[in-house]
Amino acid sequence: MADNLYSALAVSHVDGCDAVWQNIQEGILEYCRQHHKFGFDQAKPAVRLHEPTFSADEIIAALEVLLSTRVTMGPKVNAFERQFAQSGGFAHAVSNNSGSSANLLAVAALTNPAREGHLRPGDEVIVSALSWSTTIWPLIQHQLVPVIVDIDPVTWNIDPNEVERAIGPRTRAVMPVHVYGNPCDMRALSDICRRRGLLLIEDCCEALGAYYEGMPVGRFGKVGTFSFYFSHHITTLEGGICVTDDFELVEMMRILRAHGWTRELEDRDRYAKKYPEIDPRFLFVNLGYNLRMTELQGVMGTVQLPKLAGFVDQRRETSEIWQKEWSEWGNVFQFQQETPGGRTSAFGFPVLVKPTAPFTVGDIAVALNAAAIETRPIICGNIAKQPAMQLFDHRVSGSLAHATRVMESGFSIGNHQAVDAEARAYVTGTIAKFMSHQGKVKK
Repeated sequence: MADNLYSALAVSHVDGCDAVWQNIQEGILEYCRQHHKFGFDQAKPAVRLHEPTFSADEIIAALEVLLSTRVTMGPKVNAFERQFAQSGGFAHAVSNNSGSSANLLAVAALTNPAREGHLRPGDEVIVSALSWSTTIWPLIQHQLVPVIVDIDPVTWNIDPNEVERAIGPRTRAVMPVHVYGNPCDMRALSDICRRRGLLLIEDCCEALGAYYEGMPVGRFGKVGTFSFYFSHHITTLEGGICVTDDFELVEMMRILRAHGWTRELEDRDRYAKKYPEIDPRFLFVNLGYNLRMTELQGVMGTVQLPKLAGFVDQRRETSEIWQKEWSEWGNVFQFQQETPGGRTSAFGFPVLVKPTAPFTVGDIAVALNAAAIETRPIICGNIAKQPAMQLFDHRVSGSLAHATRVMESGFSIGNHQAVDAEARAYVTGTIAKFMSHQGKVKK
């Protein structure tokens, strides 16, 4: 935003030497030291689906933005976009107000009639049955037809063999989801898309910090999307980002993100020269939304991003320990296995109750919840079974038996940066106690 949009009282930053501001910062630090205790408490044991990734550092940074009164999308957001792009080796990054909006923005840009070779109404996009609703809705909102295929029963990601079988005369794209941070088989999917002339769109909203064959997810497709929701690997409270190596595509997303105007473009001059009779400050060249990130979110992102690698390491450690400890009950539990060549960012700890178990997924969920260990379903389960899908045109390829099994027999528990050794032991102990009451279960 131009500086003249702000009050004359606005300042670019808060005076770090100001005594009042220094007292405020000290007060926030002290408050957080006393009250922000997100680790496991033996006196009141609980393992929640998530604990906050932010505390004093982020609160001080956000408050500094508020005190400056420069709060709408501006230099803090731009700095976060550059930082994020550099961290993953992405050529371009365009932020937005949620991971769902990131998917919306990516699909909107790829279907826009101003883009050469754009996706058209009725074109098919192959998606995983095990996904989230806002992977699917942008396709439907832009008159594309989701083609739903089954998952690999080991990795729980979209099965490349099912993708190949589902391709039809109207198929134009594949949109995989890296389920629970586990990278898809990007070698196989990239090969399919290259051979069949299909676009590859990566939904990485659960997979920030994940890698496949040494490269971050989001780098394999035409565009990748990420989420910074409160319960994700890092947070800007709400927020998301799209990444691409295609300059024309990122410029299109910048136009669509904010009103359809040219204000945030890198190459504004080409439009200003084409339409010299229109004031370039309010030059609208396409349709648009308002999906902008705020400066508070941008500065939070710059503080959070350097913490990501440590958070992912903690998640991976917990996942590996739980899989090892729970393996003694391997005849009743199945775990998501890391994709060969992949490095999961372990979004949660998902578990499948096998048909051989003498209990149901509901039984174990009740026991865990009673011990203050929160549980949840594994994303949408089989999205084709959700009632909303029956309202819209889509195609199902194959039986979707594996995704249905996850939907009917799967659950997950929190696996985040605040799950420490004591929390892990408490969860495993609770499982052991539950198992001791299941007479037919053999270790």
